[in-house]
Amino acid sequence: MTLVRFPRSTRVVARHASDDGLDTGALEAALREVVDGEVRFDAATRALYANDGSNFRRVPIGVVIPRTIDDVVAVHEVCRRQGAPILARGCGTSLSGETVNHAVVIDFTKHLHHIGDVDPDRRLVRVEPGAINEQVNHAAVEHGLAFGPDPATHAYCTIGGNIGNNSCGTHSLLSRLAGNGSRTSDNLESMEVLTYDGVRLRVGPTSDADIERRIAEGGRVGQIYRDLRELRDRYGDAIRKRFAPIPRRVSGYNLDELLPENGCNVARALAGTEGTCVTVLEATLQLVPHPPERSLLVIGYPDIYTVGRHLTEIVDARPTACEAIDHALFHAERESGLNPSELSLLPDGQAWVLVEMGGDTKAEADDRAEELRKRLAASDDPPSGASLFDDPDQEQRLWKVRESALAAETFPQDEADRWQGWEDSAVPPERMGDYLRDLHGLLDDFGYHGATYGHLADGCVHSSISFDLRTAGGLGDYRRFLEAAADLVVSYGGSLSGEHGDGQQRAELLPRMFGDELVQAFREFKAIWDPDGRMNPGKIVDPDRFDEHLKLGTAYNPSRPATAFAYPDDHGDFAHATLRCVGVGKCRTPEGVDVMCPSFSVLGEEQHTTRGRAHLLDAMLRGDVITDGWRSQEVFDALDLCLACKGCTNDCPVNVDMPTYKAEFLHHHWARRLRPRHAYAFGLIDQAARVGSHAATLYNIAATSPLASAIRSAGGVAPERELPKLAHTTLQRWHRRTTRKSRSATHTGGDRPSVVLWPDTFNNYFHADVGIAAAEVLDEGGFEVLMPRRHVCCGRPLYDYGFLDMARRYLHHVLDELRPWIRAGIPVVGIEPSCLAVFKDELPKLVPHDDDARRLADNAMHFAEFVDRYELPLPRRSGDALLWGHCHQKATGGIDPDARVLARMGYDVETLTGGCCGLAGSWGYEADHYDLSMACGEQGVLPAVRAAAPDSLVVANGFSCQTQIATGTDRRARHLAQVINDAN
Repeated sequence: MTLVRFPRSTRVVARHASDDGLDTGALEAALREVVDGEVRFDAATRALYANDGSNFRRVPIGVVIPRTIDDVVAVHEVCRRQGAPILARGCGTSLSGETVNHAVVIDFTKHLHHIGDVDPDRRLVRVEPGAINEQVNHAAVEHGLAFGPDPATHAYCTIGGNIGNNSCGTHSLLSRLAGNGSRTSDNLESMEVLTYDGVRLRVGPTSDADIERRIAEGGRVGQIYRDLRELRDRYGDAIRKRFAPIPRRVSGYNLDELLPENGCNVARALAGTEGTCVTVLEATLQLVPHPPERSLLVIGYPDIYTVGRHLTEIVDARPTACEAIDHALFHAERESGLNPSELSLLPDGQAWVLVEMGGDTKAEADDRAEELRKRLAASDDPPSGASLFDDPDQEQRLWKVRESALAAETFPQDEADRWQGWEDSAVPPERMGDYLRDLHGLLDDFGYHGATYGHLADGCVHSSISFDLRTAGGLGDYRRFLEAAADLVVSYGGSLSGEHGDGQQRAELLPRMFGDELVQAFREFKAIWDPDGRMNPGKIVDPDRFDEHLKLGTAYNPSRPATAFAYPDDHGDFAHATLRCVGVGKCRTPEGVDVMCPSFSVLGEEQHTTRGRAHLLDAMLRGDVITDGWRSQEVFDALDLCLACKGCTNDCPVNVDMPTYKAEFLHHHWARRLRPRHAYAFGLIDQAARVGSHAATLYNIAATSPLASAIRSAGGVAPERELPKLAHTTLQRWHRRTTRKSRSATHTGGDRPSVVLWPDTFNNYFHADVGIAAAEVLDEGGFEVLMPRRHVCCGRPLYDYGFLDMARRYLHHVLDELRPWIRAGIPVVGIEPSCLAVFKDELPKLVPHDDDARRLADNAMHFAEFVDRYELPLPRRSGDALLWGHCHQKATGGIDPDARVLARMGYDVETLTGGCCGLAGSWGYEADHYDLSMACGEQGVLPAVRAAAPDSLVVANGFSCQTQIATGTDRRARHLAQVINDAN
């Protein structure tokens, strides 16, 4: 580090030092001596934190997970002695590269997330930097308040990250309604911060008298305030001239907050500095009124440019949110099969605006929305159509159209991948239409494609663009486009960034927006706080180029091994599949509303997220940090706690398919080696059950005798688990005995329509009563029930241990058994959700070149799906029913049919949420997983079932779910087939 000091009338220039000669071993040892939390310099952790949501990848020196604020202070002290750079990181979802660096990363999310008491009178709340945005709002809404800025990642992003990035969000208009601005800085009262050289101070609004007092105190703090005042006075006129007066100016440092007319709020000046100046230890946030009721007005326009012309009128109606999408995004979602029912609700148009109105009552919100609709309809340039939605469920579904943008846009079918780079430019809202027209023209000039959508009412445009980031020519075009785009947005009086910050992505372009004089002021501002230049170096000030340190780039050339699965959505490329994770971080949602990721929800560890596992697999193929390929213990350990629940295949916005990746990895990891004994015991459970079914009574006696311990030990079963009992009569034997006439494999049955009931291993050999109930319901419903006569198995347990060659053989056997029925178009109904999911998910990927495999995948149905679709007659009952959905069913069709069937029967249905039950097939049976398995269940289903009224019906279709509920509560769940059959 070289710091050149000049006289007070001249400039201070800080340059970040080289990391050459840093003794990482000594650094790690020194940190371990003083940090009570966790110090991790291992390969797995460094690979995990090398990525964020941006185009960049930087492997950190190491990671510290502090347990206390004192730990954070100690990290700064050690790093200062050793000369190591520091990067304070929140959720790691940043899109501009500000949360990856070759530095010591401090992750606040695991422990430092305390939220203080809300002060409703002053509308303030004090939080630690790891506090989650959504949880702050949960605390505030009890007082009718909210923290206005809520980025798309609000369910899991941290306030520290919001501050570092100066985030905004969909409901930042709430802040503007209350007289604040859209950005986090506009809603920040004060902060406690820590400098690299150990100064700890509280900053906020600062009067001239306060400045004088601080200066008079002398020392480092006095010097900071003296330098801030001199910088403000020296550059004040340039700041007033060049800082764009728009809602979403996020680029650059907030030097305008130092001006006397703005109250000289030093906390707000530090917001958006992306960890390049100080580390935030605590923040006091300003809260705004939160309307208790909302209504949604969706307005259609002929094109996105016309939307721009109406924004002022819409904003004048004082909405709580206003988001726009264009036809390109609509088309991308339709082609991807996303939100089909929601897309059908949109009114006429080729671009749409979702306008949310708030009110104290639903009627008030409706009236305000209706008033806007009438005013727009009466204008000289009326919309193409408009629809008012005031049902909360419908409103939430429609917001998914906007929230699914990343999923639909990043990897469009049959088109080039799209990337960040120019994803959040901002202009004055009243100039949005003209800017969008010129931006689209620029995209056309370069042959790029990308939808445009986002916070248009605030002047901010989102777009992922089909940049070629792999070739020298593509990177040259990338540079020329960004330079031209920067000049374009500046010509409109706009900002390079309207939400995601500068980081490495846009910092190189800041002179085009602010000029060299103010960029020098930024440099001096950083030097005031960080004279050693060790805080997140290479970002905003003296930045690295935006075409270096790319996660792709011209040197990207990962290993591309032959694979067992086909990966059709990734062109057969496993490397592309691991690259599919774009770092959005939804798998870090703590509340367990979604299924993914159960182990993260308990442990809070990045390696147990879908994102973390994808990044480790990506690093494994790159071979730079994870160097032992398929034999990697780091990757194995991360995947070992993946429950293969399939939650990510449904909940992840870009559909990262971690269960498939895990099976693929284990297939190669154990190649030509013996697996642990439990892999054979659980993986081949169908064969054990087939043999055992001939002596079911003897086995059941043994399973409840002292021999049970030996059986558990031999199979690797947790001692706390009861061994499942075998049915005295299998489902297939029962079916053969009770069938009215003998059937051959090709006979489709008399005059009644036919249906194939799949005799999965669990409901054939163990819970045959469930299978019998299903067969009787189908028969009662007027269907001829067909069933394979020979032993068949989809091989579901084989995937969990990487037996993919064997699984493929099982599937070929299944196809051979069912082929005549498949070709006759007879529906195949599954009782066990995980087994039916094999047909819909794994089968086409493992047997991709068999047309009958696709036919089976398309014609296979979950039991409730069949009952609902064919409207089978149902008995009438009444009472409360708690419905728990199996993870694999949620991922391959959902549980709405179950809820509809129960409602048709007369039940008052409550659909339970809260992640995964935690058993996940054999996973929770394994001895090493038992404690975590039960902890996952405690995230949702187990406490909900315990709290249910004694006479409430508990419905759970999966063998795993039923077993876990029985283990963790005193209740027994029933399969939907049993519920219907018992009532007949």
